[in-house]
Amino acid sequence: MPLYLSGHPEADKLISEDPLALLIAMVLDQQIPLEWAFYGPFNLLRRLGGSFDAARIADMPEEELVAAFAARPALHRFPASMARRVQAMCQHLVSAYGGDAARLWKTAKTGGELLDRVRALPGFGEAKARIFVALLGKQLGVTPPGWAEVASPFGTVGSHLSIADIDSPEALTLVRQHKREMKAAAKAAVPAAKKAPARKVPIRTAAPAKKAPVRKTAAKKTAAKKTVGA
Repeated sequence: MPLYLSGHPEADKLISEDPLALLIAMVLDQQIPLEWAFYGPFNLLRRLGGSFDAARIADMPEEELVAAFAARPALHRFPASMARRVQAMCQHLVSAYGGDAARLWKTAKTGGELLDRVRALPGFGEAKARIFVALLGKQLGVTPPGWAEVASPFGTVGSHLSIADIDSPEALTLVRQHKREMKAAAKAAVPAAKKAPARKVPIRTAAPAKKAPVRKTAAKKTAAKKTVGA
């Protein structure tokens, strides 16, 4: 089933058919609109000469890959850091799977093993790893035993929580609505104490210190007596 994530038929076809393109899109899916992220591999493919190869990206001079990411229109808000992250992921794929991105999920025997493999990828945090496992299971037919449980809550059938559930314009609307509701709930959960204005505490000033009486020394007393008697 073709994915529906970039809003661009050719870009969606690429990420549906090319495992490395899909993984690159997942790395880019951070701090930018999802359509921008999932269109990114299509743009990158043209800039790299029309073919994706994990080993080639892994061995490219860093500055060359950064330039491909940063060329207008840039593939991300932070093209340099994302280029390095994608290169690190490709290096991991080469060392762990011989550069074959699809082996990451095709050879996983359980959902737990699949989640662990995805977690190990540079650029994949806990939530993103679970979402990717859910995407593989719900839309790409990758369903090793226990996949839905380890992808929880994103593996729940019929939910609209993440990109794993986007297969139509209507589903996209529902997922975005869910995210807005989550943000609103998080904002409302801020403790009232943080919102209340700080109470003004009156500043107490210390009373002025009393001056101690000046004591006359014995020498001064003697001099005073002589003056009186003179």
